[in-house]
Amino acid sequence: MAQEKNVEIVEVNTDNVAETGFFCYMSKKQTEGYKRKMEWLKARFAEGMKIKMLKLPERGFIEYIPGEYAWRPVNANGYIFIHCIWIVEKSKGKGYASLLLDECIKDAKKSGKHGVAIVTSEGVWLSGKKFFLKHGFESIAQAPPAFELLVKKFSDAPCPSFVNNWDKKSSQFGNGLTILRSDQCPYISDAVKIISDAAAELEIKTRVIELNNCQEVRDLSPSAFGVFNVVYNGKLFSYHYLTKKDFLKRISELK
Repeated sequence: MAQEKNVEIVEVNTDNVAETGFFCYMSKKQTEGYKRKMEWLKARFAEGMKIKMLKLPERGFIEYIPGEYAWRPVNANGYIFIHCIWIVEKSKGKGYASLLLDECIKDAKKSGKHGVAIVTSEGVWLSGKKFFLKHGFESIAQAPPAFELLVKKFSDAPCPSFVNNWDKKSSQFGNGLTILRSDQCPYISDAVKIISDAAAELEIKTRVIELNNCQEVRDLSPSAFGVFNVVYNGKLFSYHYLTKKDFLKRISELK
């Protein structure tokens, strides 16, 4: 347990996750999303995943994993890959995001990695790039519609890269609505239900494809977000949470 600037940073692992939780959905432990994420984590800890959280009452966390196991469609072997970093409510503006990022960078150096990588977006569900650029990261690749791959390198090793082929991946799902989902984020279960129920009201043929491992994310995901995608008639429709109203509006605009 690290302590800096009067805030404790708790490392979540197999032994304490049932007690500490994993930050998201802490008040909704009986939901499908929380339970599925908990099961997902059990396998990820064995692959070297780390979650570090600010001890309450401060609120924030970072989740990262060796790049070969990243749940984004990237090639990042030899790097540490950040899935999420999130500071909320009154904990913002106190430098805590920098503390959590420093924890990740120290772990990457200690384990002999080439550097640290992350996919950013100025949209929703992902961090923006500004914070990382201030901490020595550089943008090395872009992906539609608004993703960037950033890296902070410690050596002259080859940079990480996107898997790409986004349009080809979307087109393979054909007509109708296809939802590709994983358990990396506990909010995904709710997002899937909202879209599936709304599609059913419109009698749109819908199927849900489970992404069960990081290789399936690389092979199937039609966006750089990787862990949640909605494809409609062979084209990427969304990669983030939609309300029923948003979904129905966007469907109507396509007709």
